[in-house]
Amino acid sequence: MSLVVLGVNHRTTPLSLLERMTISPALVPKALSDLAGRTYVSEAVLLSTCNRTEVYVYAEKFHGAYQDVRDFVAQFCQVAPEDFADHLYAYHDRAAVDHLFAVASGLDSAVLGEHEIQGQVKKAWTVAQEEGTAGTTLNDVFRAALEVGKRARTETGIGRHVASVSHAAVVLAEERLGTLKGQAVFVLGAGDMGNGMTAAAAHAVGDFNSLAVASRTWKRASDLAEHFGGRAVHLDEVEQELVTADVVFTSTSATSYMIEYGQMARVAEQRGGRPLLLVDIAMPRDVDPKVAEIPGVTVLDMAAVQAYTEEQMGHRRAEVDRVREIIELALLRYEQQTSVREAAPLIAAFRGRAEDIRQAEMERFAGRLADLDPAHQQAVESLVRGVIGKLLHAPTEHLKESADSPRGERLATSLRELFDL
Repeated sequence: MSLVVLGVNHRTTPLSLLERMTISPALVPKALSDLAGRTYVSEAVLLSTCNRTEVYVYAEKFHGAYQDVRDFVAQFCQVAPEDFADHLYAYHDRAAVDHLFAVASGLDSAVLGEHEIQGQVKKAWTVAQEEGTAGTTLNDVFRAALEVGKRARTETGIGRHVASVSHAAVVLAEERLGTLKGQAVFVLGAGDMGNGMTAAAAHAVGDFNSLAVASRTWKRASDLAEHFGGRAVHLDEVEQELVTADVVFTSTSATSYMIEYGQMARVAEQRGGRPLLLVDIAMPRDVDPKVAEIPGVTVLDMAAVQAYTEEQMGHRRAEVDRVREIIELALLRYEQQTSVREAAPLIAAFRGRAEDIRQAEMERFAGRLADLDPAHQQAVESLVRGVIGKLLHAPTEHLKESADSPRGERLATSLRELFDL
């Protein structure tokens, strides 16, 4: 059995392809059901964000799982395998655990150390648990990953200052415009990213009457707007908001453009030449890329946000080594715990074999012991159990103590051969 991860992310894959391979939250349960039905997949967790789409599986065979997951991605995302083969990365066993720990710690994010990925990893795991596709192995590794991510942010400075993609989007807009104070801000999308951008924008704007929020789910928009003192608008009012806004932040999970070229052309005419900044961090993109061709309209996408954050990351990079130390110690601890857990069935089989022999021998001598009174029969029973227990104690403890080492593997092999386990 192998722990395997296959994926594409912002480092390996062009934005135009990455957005085609993004799986919306609404489709994740269906995707997990598809994965669970594959030949070699025993457990599965799907992590799909604006920066990555990754499939974690516990599988019978690495190569079989690789084929299963690659076929799943191609079929579910409707992308030909040859289109993403060169961008796909795969890790197994220790390297897969190391990768997940790095992801949860923010080392693999567009914004180094960003905190949103911690919640996204937890959400991916929770959904897999709800759908019944996360079992003992993936539960253990994801639980460990979240603990590593928490330690990375509390024990190092990896998460200080610009803390997320949504925060970076707002800071980038501030730099482009000079300030957001006095600007009319419109946030389209009320999910995790939209929530983050609304929070950052509300702080930057100051005048909450200048903050508007829209979402495909009205309750989310109204709750978010109420929380930050802004106002909620319906989707059929989006065009009017585009006419009056100075800056728009968008991050919906829609599978088609929320702001189209024709619509934006009409808006530009009504704006009378006033400039408009659109910051689109949705995956797939919410804004038609052709919108950037309209005079007076500036569009910044995830690539622009990532490029900006790369310039700001000097102080965080100094913390990477400290985070890697946390990850390495967690890896060693996880491997030790896993080895001990894997040794448990062997130890149970060993003790079970001894108990079978004890029972057989007690039955064989039952006739000779029949003349003993109950107290003496119990004494014989206790004597035999005590002798067996003492004989089993030392090899059992040695196997436990050496479970995560080459010596442990040799001992386990010898035990299986000696006792035919």
